[in-house]
Amino acid sequence: MNNHLKEKLKTLPSAPGVYFHKNNLGEIIYVGKAAVLKNRVRQYFQNSKKDVKTAALVQEIYDTDWIVVDTEMDALFLESEMIKRYMPKWNILLRDDKTVSYVHINMDAEVPYISFTRTPADDKATYVGPFYGKTSIEKALRILRHVFPYYDKPYDGKKTLNTDLGLTPGIEIGKCEPKDYKRNLKKLIRYLEGDREKLLKELEKTMLDAAAKEEYELAAEARNQLLGLKELRKKIVFSDKEFADISNDQALKQLQQILSLSEPPRRIEGYDISHQSGTNTVASMIVFINGVSARDKYRKFKIRTSTNDDLKSLEETLTRRFKHDEWEMPDLIILDGGINQVKTIAKLTNIPVIGRNKSGDHTRNASVKIVYLENGNVIEKELSSASHVAKLIARVDEEAHRFAVTYHSLLKQKGLYK
Repeated sequence: MNNHLKEKLKTLPSAPGVYFHKNNLGEIIYVGKAAVLKNRVRQYFQNSKKDVKTAALVQEIYDTDWIVVDTEMDALFLESEMIKRYMPKWNILLRDDKTVSYVHINMDAEVPYISFTRTPADDKATYVGPFYGKTSIEKALRILRHVFPYYDKPYDGKKTLNTDLGLTPGIEIGKCEPKDYKRNLKKLIRYLEGDREKLLKELEKTMLDAAAKEEYELAAEARNQLLGLKELRKKIVFSDKEFADISNDQALKQLQQILSLSEPPRRIEGYDISHQSGTNTVASMIVFINGVSARDKYRKFKIRTSTNDDLKSLEETLTRRFKHDEWEMPDLIILDGGINQVKTIAKLTNIPVIGRNKSGDHTRNASVKIVYLENGNVIEKELSSASHVAKLIARVDEEAHRFAVTYHSLLKQKGLYK
């Protein structure tokens, strides 16, 4: 352990958070979470017996950074996001697939139930994750179950102890209808996926509107869920504090340098177009704040014109987006496309625009070639796939593509049933 790292470890806080082990090139080689950063990170450098892989990891650690969050549950969700973004090599080498979990819910079932799986199937079920450490996500769901009761095994119509405890929706005793249960499950999924602030606002509006219409049962349900979620925040706080220290992220600093920005880009928006031979054309807008996805700020657009022209569809999307003054403006826009896409959007705004120029490959392993304008000149760069900035751009692009394809598939399925 070098002297710089030795001194740095003395400043570790006794708080929950996510830590980043780096090699001598500054590359993130391992991401982990901790209930107490001070204790967990120092364990790596103690003279205790370690397995071969962990010992090899420690040999590569040159520096360590960390982000403090409010609770261990915050760390769980932030760790998941950071591993998906950076794909650090030692997380892959050390990972035991038994510790990686997805929350699985088949919403097409008449009465869905929640379970966990290590391997998501290519089906119509909803999978939330991955989460690294099954115990933590199980704990979060046990607490959320008091707000959004659910079944944890296939429904058989029999009353159980969980029914008496109010941990099931009570379909078995006539307390709830399957459609109402599914409505609440969708709220639970949104909460897990990060759409928490928007969900709270919607619950408050539902409560007030229902009360005004004298729909007191619906108003009471929304009130109880709203109060329950606010109470939960004392135990599991999914707050913006998880973004606080990521502004020192190397990827954001590199973007600042590449684009000659006065500050690192705080809000980044990514866009993608999805259609099938010009039908059900949609666009996605995804948002990253200080390098972390902010799913509650995602938006989707159904293209009204030029449905078989990606360039015009993109222009329509950004034109409509800029009309929303209530949405915070981005510091950077990342597009799926080349110089034609960049020039088209650059005519609409002074906000810096980057195009990720590729041949339809949205995977994180695709090469990261970017194109942008500098003083009216076209600049093309091929970024090292191992660099922080390449991984961030790939993550934004991958997420924009996923969100667009999901919306397109939904419209396509609806069309099949018309």
